Amino acid sequence: MAAGEEQSREYLRRHRLPELLHQLGALLLFHRPERPREFLIEVLERVKAGRRAEGEYPLLMDEENVEAMFGLLDVLGQGHIRAAQYR
Repeated sequence: MAAGEEQSREYLRRHRLPELLHQLGALLLFHRPERPREFLIEVLERVKAGRRAEGEYPLLMDEENVEAMFGLLDVLGQGHIRAAQYR
């Protein structure tokens, strides 16, 4: 592998850019905003504020979504699921 390619990979890894871009894409597809560029700017501003502990970091799923998914797995309402269900 060429030195420049290795440096590029290290840069992406160090700044966790693939993860950020993946999450931005997922948020776009989930919300499907009319103005995607403005939406991305707002999300990145929230990421910036979240890193400074001045705001909430934007997530694809919130607590309500997690509870709904758990409810789908815990059909008997036992308050727990088996490891196999989790996987």
